[in-house]
Amino acid sequence: MEIKLILSAFVALLALVNPVQKIFVITSLQKQFADKELKYLSLKASITAFVILVLFLFLGQIIFNYVFHIQLYAFQVTCGVVLFYNGISGLQKGVFFQVDPNVKLADLSAVPIAMPMIAGPATITAVVTFPSHYGYVVTIVGIFGALAVNLLLMLYSRPIGNLLTKYNFMNALIRITGLIVATIGVQMVFTGISNFIATLKI
Repeated sequence: MEIKLILSAFVALLALVNPVQKIFVITSLQKQFADKELKYLSLKASITAFVILVLFLFLGQIIFNYVFHIQLYAFQVTCGVVLFYNGISGLQKGVFFQVDPNVKLADLSAVPIAMPMIAGPATITAVVTFPSHYGYVVTIVGIFGALAVNLLLMLYSRPIGNLLTKYNFMNALIRITGLIVATIGVQMVFTGISNFIATLKI
């Protein structure tokens, strides 16, 4: 049963981290940065995202309820809207974000790669809510596994991206991923609204 829980948490978090998106991002940066620099960016961004997610895992409820007085359902709706916007952008424009040519590598690793692209609104919402179902240990293992797979794909984004571009798969995958991200956003909005309605019945 523990293995099933770990796999369930891992798959859910992997889908929210969306490693395919990182292939597009790293591939788009290969003209601006050397391969060694992109590997450093991938590693630093992954470590930063892991720290952020673990922080929210243990302190998320405190941060939301006692520091900012934010209910989780409000966060879910807001994050869902943001995800929907990002997904539609990828679906329509064929790109999730554009990098300023003058941006520094150190700036990119934290924002926007680590957050919100890896530790994004949907992933943060998941790690805050997962412990009630999976427990803290399983959630941490799921986070580590999802980020490890994401890091592996980021490290090999250049050859993967070049292969996809060679066979004209890149643009199609971006738009499919955009559709999936937008759909996850809509589901998050519905979940947030459902949770809000449930509080009215109490």
